[in-house]
Amino acid sequence: MDSIKKSNDLYDVIGIGIGPFNLGLAALLDSVPEVNALFFEKKSTFDWHPGMLIEGTTLQVPFFADLVSMVDVRSDYSFLRYLEEHNRLYHFYFLEKFHIPRKEYNHYCQWVSEQLEHCQFGMDVQSVVPFPLENGEYVYEVRVWNSSTQSTDFFLTKHIVIGIGSVPSVPKPFQKELGKTVFHTADYLANKKICKQANSVAVIGSGQSAAEVFLDVAKEQKNHGFSLQWYTRSRGFFPMEYSKLGLEYFSPDYTEFFYQLPQEKKDHLLQEQDLLYKGISAETIADIYDYLYERSVGGEEPDISLQAMTEIVDVEQQGHSLELLAYHRIKEKYFVSNADIVILGTGYKPAFPAFLSEMKDWIAWDEKGRYKVKEDYRLETYIEDQHEIFVQNGEVHTHGVGAPDLGLGAHRNAIIINTITGREVYPVHSRNVFQTFGTKTSSTSSRPVSLSGKK
Repeated sequence: MDSIKKSNDLYDVIGIGIGPFNLGLAALLDSVPEVNALFFEKKSTFDWHPGMLIEGTTLQVPFFADLVSMVDVRSDYSFLRYLEEHNRLYHFYFLEKFHIPRKEYNHYCQWVSEQLEHCQFGMDVQSVVPFPLENGEYVYEVRVWNSSTQSTDFFLTKHIVIGIGSVPSVPKPFQKELGKTVFHTADYLANKKICKQANSVAVIGSGQSAAEVFLDVAKEQKNHGFSLQWYTRSRGFFPMEYSKLGLEYFSPDYTEFFYQLPQEKKDHLLQEQDLLYKGISAETIADIYDYLYERSVGGEEPDISLQAMTEIVDVEQQGHSLELLAYHRIKEKYFVSNADIVILGTGYKPAFPAFLSEMKDWIAWDEKGRYKVKEDYRLETYIEDQHEIFVQNGEVHTHGVGAPDLGLGAHRNAIIINTITGREVYPVHSRNVFQTFGTKTSSTSSRPVSLSGKK
């Protein structure tokens, strides 16, 4: 029988999941002594997207988008402090790049997590339920499986911050085939070996992850001779928006503008903004093109194809291979191809955490079954006490495309900390960009003007 340990302490906040966002919250709270915080992660150590730590890949945001710097450049947990601690300041100075290796970002986060005692790993949260105190006040009881002691632990907290991240999105045709020969880019490095042994490999999707995996597999293709296909249902392999004014959409100002819109307008806008965050970096596109160009020298024709405007609508096992039924969305024609290995670069989607299952009826949902999220990242609930559940990177539908962006993580954490403490621990600035997303109230007119410009 499992042993049970109950904590008599009442924490101010418990964070569930230790990815970059909750790790940043833990780092910023380390200098707020009035907040008694605890963070749980079911994995044994911090490890950020280990399946995509491909050699040579970088973050898509500048190093300032570390865990803390965008609200506190003096923090002991900044990336520059990490460089100083590891005697890498001059190395980084001579590197002269804003975008750091993804491998180094992961190591930086591990360095931070190892310093924070209130970050506990190997702790799998099983449930969160409202819990009445003797005075009638409701708090939250958190039940956790402790893998090191093989016991169930219970904790009480006033507030919860959900930072579990998103889960791989697998298109319906591939769901029944998911396994050793069909896998998501999230598991790429763990399965890279089998690609070298295949006769044919197909990559699906046209985002950054799909492009990075395609390029890495293409480099192996030269030595191992398999055929390589790259499919996207999009109209092309297009670059992510990365102009300076385009980047201003990943700002607190745009988040505030977006939040005030009716939900119907939000949903419509999001459908039009794919290339703000779902495209490929221009640098990666250039690397792919340069590699394919070099491979074509001397009339060489590598067995590599890129197929846009094409959706894989069905998958069927045929012996040791998979038959892919493809549909060209513009020519409106079907065709069939085969692949031994299929790698899905099909993005991620939010997931409802199992530990909230017993609270489902306490949480308010919109008509599409999504969280109703307040502007300060609190979930709307039917609990009357002022004890909140906050969400990190689960609010794209309410706060816009910046929700998963690392550059806005510290800003969101500043708002959460200020809300929990009831004071401005970290200043939140209201004017951060040059452009105006809404209308300037000082220049509006009460005069009725027709669309033709006539009164």
